[in-house]
Amino acid sequence: MNKKIVIIGAGVAGINAATKLVDNGYPGKLITIIDKGNDPHNRLPEEVMTGMLGAGGWSDGKLTYHTAIGGVLSKYCGEEKAMELMDQVISNFRRFHPKPEEIFCSDPQAEPDFIKPYFGLRLFPVWHIGSNYLHEIAKAWYSYLVNKGVKFMWNTEVTKIEFNPKWSIHNMNDGIVHIKGKHLSHPNNTVLYDKLIFAVGKSGIDFGKKLADEYSLPTEPKSVQIGVRFEAPQKYFQKLIDISYDFKLYQKFNNVSLRSFCTNNNAAYVAVEKTYGDISYNGHAKKGEEFRNDMTNFGILMEIKGIENPFEWSREVVSKLQFRNIGLYYSPSRTPSQTSEGESINTVQVGNLNQFKEVMGEYADYIINFIDQMNKVFEFKNDWGMYIPEVKYLSPEPLVDYKNLALVDYPNVHFVGDALSARGITVSGAQGIYVAESLL
Repeated sequence: MNKKIVIIGAGVAGINAATKLVDNGYPGKLITIIDKGNDPHNRLPEEVMTGMLGAGGWSDGKLTYHTAIGGVLSKYCGEEKAMELMDQVISNFRRFHPKPEEIFCSDPQAEPDFIKPYFGLRLFPVWHIGSNYLHEIAKAWYSYLVNKGVKFMWNTEVTKIEFNPKWSIHNMNDGIVHIKGKHLSHPNNTVLYDKLIFAVGKSGIDFGKKLADEYSLPTEPKSVQIGVRFEAPQKYFQKLIDISYDFKLYQKFNNVSLRSFCTNNNAAYVAVEKTYGDISYNGHAKKGEEFRNDMTNFGILMEIKGIENPFEWSREVVSKLQFRNIGLYYSPSRTPSQTSEGESINTVQVGNLNQFKEVMGEYADYIINFIDQMNKVFEFKNDWGMYIPEVKYLSPEPLVDYKNLALVDYPNVHFVGDALSARGITVSGAQGIYVAESLL
């Protein structure tokens, strides 16, 4: 066990990988984790995109427990192995939880009749960790890895990665990571690696695409994932929440499918995400009664197939759905909510949907129709609002070796998490563990 392992990204994929390694005796001193954000003691609640445990592990805390939800996993390792890997992710969150007895699993079994004329409802188990416990989990998890000797480089941005092709791999120092930030003691601001785990989150997707272009990596194009974050008082959705807490409504058309995504209830707050200089929206929920606001929010996301250059198309659409680099809010009757810290959400309220329709074109009609259909079921009338846009950037997925998620031309470089089109905490963490098992 003398290989230097560098993990880029301290999100759930990278942290679960490191944990699997040290749990099984791999020397922590040979593992370096680099992240643009802060450690959990200095990371602020509003720092959603970067830092220890990434976005989902810092502000979400709902672990979907199904191989068809949250991205690709079972195609690499099969259904049985995929479920085993997800069990390990859930076990890690339970292990570092200050009150593991408060973790619960919702497992809806039947689709209600009142939904059927308008929507399908995807039924699957979800483990609820509790958003207000995530920061304590992150601190405990971080302390464990530090005590095991793992080195962290915070506030450090990776600017370039040098891959070596399979024909030139040596026993040591098979690649170089170029960095900038406060950790500049390395010669020429570089870190050497034998094995690299590329575990960036959404904020690093653009860098992943840059690498794919630079090294002409064979890739598989992904569909567009874009929409809005919908918000309304919880009372309208309670009859569905009682059946499925993290409900996923869906509709399917020829080249467009829609789904509700990442539902938050009870103490539900909209979260701002800033990526590539533009603002988009997500959501999270706190667990404690002191945070209760009796609101529900969820994404209404479209998966659009057949768009040429889907990543570039998504970037352009998001940039046009801004007013002076701030996202939009529309409601027939409401004003934007506040954050869980009592601050105004960074958004610009608009009086109509003209900009949304002009930028989205025909695809705006799918979102508007989805809301109209929900209104027939839940009867919230004009008591709702939406934050524009919500987006899941999926750059073309690099082709990897199924047994270890290594790039086909660079077998010592492994892609996991958002970099490999994962869209959820459980799948991202499971991919990280899968790679760690192959290294062990």
